[in-house]
Amino acid sequence: MSDKFLTNGAQNRSSSHPKRKPFCVVRHQSASVPIYAHQVHGKTRYTIAFYLDGRRKRRMFTDLKEAKREAKSAAEKIQRGLQSNNDLRPAEREAFLGAQRILKEIDVPLVSAIEEYVRCRKVLGDAPLLASVEEFARRTRGVKLGVSVPEVVEELIAAKEQDGMSHRYMLQLRSILRIFAKAFPGPIMHVKGDQIDSWLRDSGLSPVTRNNRLTVLRVLFNFAKQRNYVPDSERSAAEVVAKVKVASTEAEIFEPEEFERLLLAAPANVLPYLAIGGFAGLRGAELSRLDWNAVDMKRRMIQLRAGQAKTASRRIVPMSDNLVAWLSLVDREGKVLQQKALPRRAPILAKSLGMTWPNNVLRHSFISYRVAQIQDVNQVALEAGNSPNIIFKHYRELVTEEAAGEWFSIGPPKDWTPPEVKWNRRKRTFQDGNPCVDNEHSA
Repeated sequence: MSDKFLTNGAQNRSSSHPKRKPFCVVRHQSASVPIYAHQVHGKTRYTIAFYLDGRRKRRMFTDLKEAKREAKSAAEKIQRGLQSNNDLRPAEREAFLGAQRILKEIDVPLVSAIEEYVRCRKVLGDAPLLASVEEFARRTRGVKLGVSVPEVVEELIAAKEQDGMSHRYMLQLRSILRIFAKAFPGPIMHVKGDQIDSWLRDSGLSPVTRNNRLTVLRVLFNFAKQRNYVPDSERSAAEVVAKVKVASTEAEIFEPEEFERLLLAAPANVLPYLAIGGFAGLRGAELSRLDWNAVDMKRRMIQLRAGQAKTASRRIVPMSDNLVAWLSLVDREGKVLQQKALPRRAPILAKSLGMTWPNNVLRHSFISYRVAQIQDVNQVALEAGNSPNIIFKHYRELVTEEAAGEWFSIGPPKDWTPPEVKWNRRKRTFQDGNPCVDNEHSA
């Protein structure tokens, strides 16, 4: 097809946006000029766009009649150019007219169709265009296209709130997903696995934290599948990203004599946190949600409701004799932890005694000594709210049965009461003396 044909035939190009339909089209013989209507500051404006002598023309009008007159004049000029300059051979002209007839079915100008085809070919390379289109149609059949990541994130958060998920879980969900939505504001259908992997790697977070974020993202993309925002017939972008392999670390625990020193030095409001954590294995977050009415001293068990436990399932934890003895020394009304800051004061108390406070040391200690005591991984998993595989892998054979006997024999001395110490808020230390009264509760 000649260059002149491409130049003079360009009058049929509708606009720079191939899918935008004109308000009307002004024709003169075989030449046509589209008129587009759009709003500018609340007023309707009319734009004509056409090609003349190989150059694109675009003009705007406030009056439709004026736009039509100019479009008519432009169409006449285009027609005169076609008649004087068209050097198409018969076969070329037949091809041109045939292409126009085919495109008339979908109301797309010839030049627009050619431009879109060329862009597709550049994107696909050697891949067959029709096969690619059919595959895309198959994958997206029934999928709601164009839904953005921020929209899906807010829908998921609202759904989880309606489901009554725990406050702690919702905080984690909002934090991670809103950071992700800010990094990926476009359609969720366009997010790819390699992009998620790069985002996680560039965060500079530890492997464990990266895995936690990936778990939350998988929740997001599974939700998107349920809402038909991404295809449900294939793995989502989050599912194709592999979790980081985390090196197994040995759980650090207290020796019985160390824990006894800590208990005997603890003030009354810190004592329940230490005793329940060390002798019943409750997590810090579970303790923060626990009321004393869930601690049954007579039946010797602690009842964790579904909303209080991390696993969102009800759990019964037996109380050992020494745990009952320690808790009988403190007031048991209201919340078990009267202050939110109490878990942070336990490591400071340990430091004041020349002891270290390893991460999750109370829970690690309980599980290790409990496994050695009863020799039943499945039972300990039920009590701790963990999986038997994790218990078996990390806690089996850490301590001896004899050491376990010492651990669950740690009790308060006869006629002993918690020491009177005060918390120095400014220095963040414990000091001997009379209990101080702070802004929240007495120490």
